[in-house]
Amino acid sequence: MISIGGSSRQSLAALRSALDSSLKGASSGDCSHLSSDLFSALGALESSAGLRRALTDPARDVAAKSNLVSELFKSVIKRPALELLTLAASLRWSSPADFADAIEQLAVEAEAAAANSENKLDSLLDELFVFSKSLVENPDLRSALTNSGDTLTRKIDLMKNIFGAKFGSHTVSLITQIVSGRSGRSIEKTLSAHIHAVTARRNRVNAFINTAVPLTSSQQDKLAAALTKKIGQAVHLNINIEPSVIGGISVRFGDEIIDGTIKNRLAEASRTLVS
Repeated sequence: MISIGGSSRQSLAALRSALDSSLKGASSGDCSHLSSDLFSALGALESSAGLRRALTDPARDVAAKSNLVSELFKSVIKRPALELLTLAASLRWSSPADFADAIEQLAVEAEAAAANSENKLDSLLDELFVFSKSLVENPDLRSALTNSGDTLTRKIDLMKNIFGAKFGSHTVSLITQIVSGRSGRSIEKTLSAHIHAVTARRNRVNAFINTAVPLTSSQQDKLAAALTKKIGQAVHLNINIEPSVIGGISVRFGDEIIDGTIKNRLAEASRTLVS
């Protein structure tokens, strides 16, 4: 898993919120195309340390960074990816490497969003774990996919021949990027980063509900619709019946918690009286 801290953490959070907006109402194909565009941009960033520095230099004018993004990418990627790159260049980063890592996470999350649109997000995560296990159990396979003396085309063809019929298209897309790799990073680390990003998207679209009594179908539909509107993608409800909350419900999704239980209100009232 890639660790992003400092000012980069806040910038990544802002980018993920912007990604949510880009994904609102998008089809699975649109999400996959956004992912592909972001991976293309990542390739350019990966190949040029100077470009990474130029887009993350805090002394450089934001307008100049925006113009640079436009000049380099306007003709090769579509507007949603271009807007995310422009926003990324306007934010503060602890290091140029963090900038590239953040774009990679957005690219993976966009493909995960495509899988979520088809209700295949859990399958995507499961298949990535299967691929990870295959690398551990088959040293010859790992060697073939990481052999610096072989061409990338041959590696991707080998991967598709082995896993193409077993895995879904979204998994194959991500594994293709994993096999393509990033300089100075092992295939295991790239795979770990992708699993982390898919898990982050899964957490974002899975809501965990605590309620004292079962919700009716109508209540579940209304709650799911409200959360889906907020996130911009289909949200899956995981409902837990917990009598101790007394009444009301609590909702946890992603990094947000909405606690409307009577238990929590009583606790807040108690704290107020004590203070």
